[in-house]
Amino acid sequence: MKFLNDLQPQHDLTYNDVFMVPNASDVASRFDVDLSTPDGTGTTLPLVVSNMTAISGRRMAETVARRGGIAIIPQDIPVEVVAETVRRVKDAHVLYDTPVTVDPRMTIGEALSLIPKRAHGAAVVVDGGRPVGIVTARDGAEVDRFAQVREVMSTELFTVEADQEARTYFDLLAARHVDLAPVVRDGALAGVVTRRGALRSTIYTPATDPDGRLVVGAAVGINGDVAAKATALLELGIDVLVVDTAHGHQQKMTQALPLVVRARDEHAGRTGRRIPVAAGNVVSASGTRDLVAAGADIVKVGVGPGAMCTTRMMTGVGRPQLSAVLECAGAAAEHGAHVWADGGVRYPRDVALALAAGAANVMIGSWFAGTHESPGDLRYGADGRPYKESFGMASSRAVANRTRDAAGFEKARMALFEEGISTSRMFLDPERPGVEDLIDTITAGVRSSFTYAGARTLGEFSDRAVVGLQSSAGYDEGRPLHASW
Repeated sequence: MKFLNDLQPQHDLTYNDVFMVPNASDVASRFDVDLSTPDGTGTTLPLVVSNMTAISGRRMAETVARRGGIAIIPQDIPVEVVAETVRRVKDAHVLYDTPVTVDPRMTIGEALSLIPKRAHGAAVVVDGGRPVGIVTARDGAEVDRFAQVREVMSTELFTVEADQEARTYFDLLAARHVDLAPVVRDGALAGVVTRRGALRSTIYTPATDPDGRLVVGAAVGINGDVAAKATALLELGIDVLVVDTAHGHQQKMTQALPLVVRARDEHAGRTGRRIPVAAGNVVSASGTRDLVAAGADIVKVGVGPGAMCTTRMMTGVGRPQLSAVLECAGAAAEHGAHVWADGGVRYPRDVALALAAGAANVMIGSWFAGTHESPGDLRYGADGRPYKESFGMASSRAVANRTRDAAGFEKARMALFEEGISTSRMFLDPERPGVEDLIDTITAGVRSSFTYAGARTLGEFSDRAVVGLQSSAGYDEGRPLHASW
């Protein structure tokens, strides 16, 4: 990334402080852009779901990987639960979705609690492994909650056979004027396909491991038996291992990281596959160099820019994210490593600017919290708006989860200190309620940024991007006006 007129900023910059200047370009279409990342994670889209308990779970991991990104399972999740999550993600199909399934004898109340777990808004009614109907939230409206699903489900069932091309599925659904159909193999339910999902499958390339299965990552902390935890996660079949702590440039990190790297190398010796190790968070060149020297392939960059983080207000510690990413990416590149820009993105432009600054991937947390795929239950505000609860990973709520096995006195001592929001309502966007809807929006903006820069790959984009500095008025000028003035 270069600054317009070779201007050297005199202070650190956020994403809002800059704009990108168009270049002469021969990239005619957004579809000429390749967003595959160079960091060894297998992602074909530069998006990583942050390892936050309220955001990253099985459904999120499966859905994001199907579109080319990767989700990181948080460090606080018990290994046996991570094992089940990894198994389910690896078993998921790369084209059609894993359906929400209900029994015909299930109550309407139970079914309605499950339907919002997927953005396609329906559950497949299954009897003996075979689909017998479809039930939606509309079917259950104004119906007694103890009525059974079989009383309201639609039995006019249109199914499609498994193992067909995405365009074939789209054409079949379009011809029948339906948005969703169960996928069957020998009469048994194998998945569910939507018209939009089939269309997306022709645009996105799934992020897969060498065996063609969807990718998923997991995080480990720097306390306790780090090597044993890392080995256990590697044996589960994860595709990237993240060593994570809020302050990554500390002695405990540089002591723990080599243990994780050694466990990774031993695993590679047994399996023949070298899993990338990411570590963080840092915001300086020196922090980046120290983590790379300790064995990190990827350095996570960001202290304080996240929507749930209060670190800067509590401690005064942190750094504006664009400058942090720019400096750390340069330091990592000197040693053949990569960085992830972690936090601070609110719009597609922010993702593009992080990539322009040299990030190989951009981590997203709160932006994805308000979607059907995040782990929380769907709730409704007094005005009827649906939302999910989110919270920071250094908040009292997260600390309570992390220390649930600690002695009462020690647990009480740790609960006195927190740096994060313990509860926040992340409302679902009615036009983009699913994480795939947000990915569409982000990808459209980022691909368009590449065409303005005249770049076809991430490497070309960071080389060719030219940015200038702007005032808050300049930033405000670029914002759309949704109502007349």
